[in-house]
Amino acid sequence: MDDEKFMRAALAEARRGLGRTSPNPAVGAVIVKSGRIIARGFHLRAGEPHAEIEALRALPRPGMARGAAIYVTLEPCSTHGRTPPCVEAILDASLGRVVIGAIDPNPAHAGRGVDLLRAGGVEVTADILESECRELNAAFNHWIVTKTPLVIAKAGMSLDGRLTRPPGEGQWLTSAASRADAQTLRSQVDAILIGAQTLRIDNPRLTVRGPSDARQPWRVIVTRSGDLPPDAHVFTDEHRDRTLVFRGKSLGAVLRDLGRREITSVLIEGGMRVLGDAFDRRLVQRVHLYAAPLLCGGPVPAIGGRGAGSTAESVRIANPRYTRIGDDLRMTGEAVYPD
Repeated sequence: MDDEKFMRAALAEARRGLGRTSPNPAVGAVIVKSGRIIARGFHLRAGEPHAEIEALRALPRPGMARGAAIYVTLEPCSTHGRTPPCVEAILDASLGRVVIGAIDPNPAHAGRGVDLLRAGGVEVTADILESECRELNAAFNHWIVTKTPLVIAKAGMSLDGRLTRPPGEGQWLTSAASRADAQTLRSQVDAILIGAQTLRIDNPRLTVRGPSDARQPWRVIVTRSGDLPPDAHVFTDEHRDRTLVFRGKSLGAVLRDLGRREITSVLIEGGMRVLGDAFDRRLVQRVHLYAAPLLCGGPVPAIGGRGAGSTAESVRIANPRYTRIGDDLRMTGEAVYPD
């Protein structure tokens, strides 16, 4: 039980870096001696020291590491990247035990850190709160294996799944509380993707609003014609250098290009054509839907596309989670496609 308690403390550290570390995973670590935490650390951003190094540097005295245990949410790295391997630092510090939440998902590295630590005489325990540690870095885990970003479909809609509203009316169906909640989601992804029609009609900013130091996502516009309003916010605001336009490319090709740019997660915010195409092509891995207590009816669904030919062919949402936000309902889950 102590292992789980201390791993939860490491997870709390890791969450402090969420939305800031890409293309690296968010990782947290705590150093424990005589049953108490004596140092904490988390990975702040790519190129900065990893969580294990930050924890070691946070020790009141370096010699306190000798014989202590370090709890880390992800297997310590074993190769040189932007920073030296953490395995070497752990061995140099004479830590006596390493407790790992999740093994490195990269097939080229998985388990190598564990083997090197054990070969160096360190006791290693793995898979403590493994599912929670893996879920923390779902986007990184997907990207490092597939080389394409994790795709999250997000929409705010009426209870009957519509976006229908009169011309000239405000674009929002859901509440201000739901929109504030969606800002948190935006802050944790690398890119937000929309279609040209959404750009023309809504002229969205696609930014994270809130803390002045928030990392702004890439804004991705997909268009067939290339006919886009040059005065749109995404082309004229202070973040215009973080706008990418893809003309005449399939959504799959766009995602492959984004993956090569080390973009590990993409939030598709619409509109109905882009979301429908993404589901038709089985490109969505997660959903994040907000439903307002309205019945709009009308011709504009939140998700278009060809649709399923039968119930058996429908996309199923696995592990659905429902949260009430004011009068709205948020549903999140994983997209599962029929065989």
